[in-house]
Amino acid sequence: MTAMLIGFQVLLPLASLAWLFFMPAGSLVGFVLQAAGTGAMLFALARVAQWALPVWWLPWVYGALWLGVVLFRALGERGDPRPVIPEGAWGWTGLAVAVLLCAVGGWHGARALMGCSLPPVAVVDIANPFGPGRYLVGNGGSNTVVNAHLKTLDASVERFRPWRGQSYALDFFGLGPFGLRADGWRPADPSAYAIFGAALRAPCSGTVVAAEESMPDFEVPEQDPVNRLGNHVILRCSEAEIVFAHMRNGSLSVVSGDIVAEGDRLGEVGNSGASTEPHLHIHAQRPAAEGAPPISGEPLALRIDGRFLVRGDRLTGTGE
Repeated sequence: MTAMLIGFQVLLPLASLAWLFFMPAGSLVGFVLQAAGTGAMLFALARVAQWALPVWWLPWVYGALWLGVVLFRALGERGDPRPVIPEGAWGWTGLAVAVLLCAVGGWHGARALMGCSLPPVAVVDIANPFGPGRYLVGNGGSNTVVNAHLKTLDASVERFRPWRGQSYALDFFGLGPFGLRADGWRPADPSAYAIFGAALRAPCSGTVVAAEESMPDFEVPEQDPVNRLGNHVILRCSEAEIVFAHMRNGSLSVVSGDIVAEGDRLGEVGNSGASTEPHLHIHAQRPAAEGAPPISGEPLALRIDGRFLVRGDRLTGTGE
């Protein structure tokens, strides 16, 4: 996993920028397509990949480098005009690679942008559930390109049915100094992660219908695939339920049956349940049928402070 991440989010962008800088196409059409292809690929990576690792602002660095290289090459060779079309096998090969990058990057970038639109389901508006801090969306949006949770909409897969309610869920990482999510690359200690222990508050007034705080917080990357929610709170607000999962052991301020007002403390983010590192999972659903698994209700979309958040978006918590 680490090797794949480094390959796609570090080596591939740097290699494409090096190709554009050190081996610019010799023709006008070739260079335009080379610049467009590398730009499309960098944009797609920025929108599709999770940037909790290495860091959320790295795509902006790549974008600035891309713009600088394009301007340098375009303005620096004005006195030596290129032919319009490629010459020779090498020039046409470069053109083919550029066209491929345009197609692949353009397709995935467009799909990621489509995931920013609201899905065709009812939308639940809630307030910001976080206390102080800064947070990054790891999963969120209306298609599988930007939200891995959406695969559980596939009713033909039996093992997904008990989790169907979480299909439009959001996953949040914390952002610490310099935008880093943790003190280290992937430390085992959950307390080394910026989001661990972050305060959670009721984003709406309602009734607590489930609360669990006895499950352990695991070291990274251990998890509990059976008790997937881990420590959790399910808050019923009007006709919808808001589910908070992977909370911290012993941190809950509520029990089942409590009536809470918007802004009341619920607990803290932890690393319990099916969580490979500390993060908050939050989703909205209709209440599950009587006797059915607790997160098998009809999935609903969430808007937080009026925003439909997608992968890569950032959210600032509320102050004390």
